[in-house]
Amino acid sequence: MQIAPVSGQPSTGNASPQGNGGTLIESDFNTFLVMLTTQLQNQDPLNPIESSDYAAQLATFSGVEQQVRTNQLLQALADRLALSGLGEYSSWIGRQALTDAPVAYEGLPVDLHFTTATGADAAQLAILDESGREVGRMDLVPGQTSVTWSGSGYGGAVLGRGNYTFKVESFSAGATLGLSPAVAYATVTEVRAVGPEPVLVLRGGAEVAPANVRALRIAG
Repeated sequence: MQIAPVSGQPSTGNASPQGNGGTLIESDFNTFLVMLTTQLQNQDPLNPIESSDYAAQLATFSGVEQQVRTNQLLQALADRLALSGLGEYSSWIGRQALTDAPVAYEGLPVDLHFTTATGADAAQLAILDESGREVGRMDLVPGQTSVTWSGSGYGGAVLGRGNYTFKVESFSAGATLGLSPAVAYATVTEVRAVGPEPVLVLRGGAEVAPANVRALRIAG
């Protein structure tokens, strides 16, 4: 048995969330309640609703209500888990995390750490700006594991302040062996609840998941 919309009221087939409150299922729940009540008020006294149909509609009503409550409980649980994660990582604020996230260059030398490919006879450090454009290269020695970048780009040009990403390209007999990330320490300035796992915000605005942090140290 289908329940027809009340005359004079708009169809609610495409109901959507409104304001800061209900979700789509909550909107459907309220619509169902209004339509069922209206049907009962306007039923034909000579041909009332069959008891079996009435019971089926009440069962549907109860199922929708339970689904709404379940969703609310799941959301509350997710919020509590997110807050728990924030508390766990709040002690990281002010410390330095080693990651391959973009590094904030502020005019001071940047210490980078990396590994070159096994069997490489040459290697270079590629410097990329915020747009991903390569703006400089430095020669490295195969087997080298760290270098200090002073902010220079192609032709010795001094690059401006901003976020930079670093890649190490290894070569063998002139052929590339691929790229690998160069990592650097950056200060954690904030922890944000984004989705099921918190996100660390580094100095300069870069964001990184805690799982991608390779080391953590106290800022010196």
